[in-house]
Amino acid sequence: MIFETIIISVDLAGKPHVTPFGVKYEKQGEDMHVVISPYKPSTTLNNILATKCATMNLTDDVRVFAGAICKKQNLPTLQANNHAGYRLSDCLAHVELELFEVRDDVTRPQLVMKKIAEFNHKAFAGFNRAQAAVVELAVLASRLHMLPREKIQTEISYLQIAIDKTAGERELEAWGWLMEKIEQFYLENQA
Repeated sequence: MIFETIIISVDLAGKPHVTPFGVKYEKQGEDMHVVISPYKPSTTLNNILATKCATMNLTDDVRVFAGAICKKQNLPTLQANNHAGYRLSDCLAHVELELFEVRDDVTRPQLVMKKIAEFNHKAFAGFNRAQAAVVELAVLASRLHMLPREKIQTEISYLQIAIDKTAGERELEAWGWLMEKIEQFYLENQA
């Protein structure tokens, strides 16, 4: 299973990099590790290899996912409790991670991260189909250069149903940002 999270890594100067990231959980002995598989090259990969730490943020505000993809938000962060990184100031929970193992790969190495601390900040209110649709559209928007346009358009048509039926203000705003990014990509890349 892949879980959609927000990963914050830092460079050697301490500058945070916020990005949506699908992670997996892997049990090793008594410990449950977080596995992050960034593409080569990437800022997240470079930062984690350099600093050996990151923070996984769990949020139900899909504007965070869309804003990071569309570069629409300057997200407020706070210093992490147990390492030199940062966490989102407004999230449901965050997990502070330390690099445990690197499984190299030509395209997507696996960074196995040990949980060093976990913090809960707010209760989870429940699932919303529009939130899931926005997260899925954010994934598609991050892969426009890799997927056929027809696939993107088919997926948008299906996801639009959940937006029309269940979206609130936050979901509509995030959806709008992503649609704008997708439309701009196709305008700039018309063949």
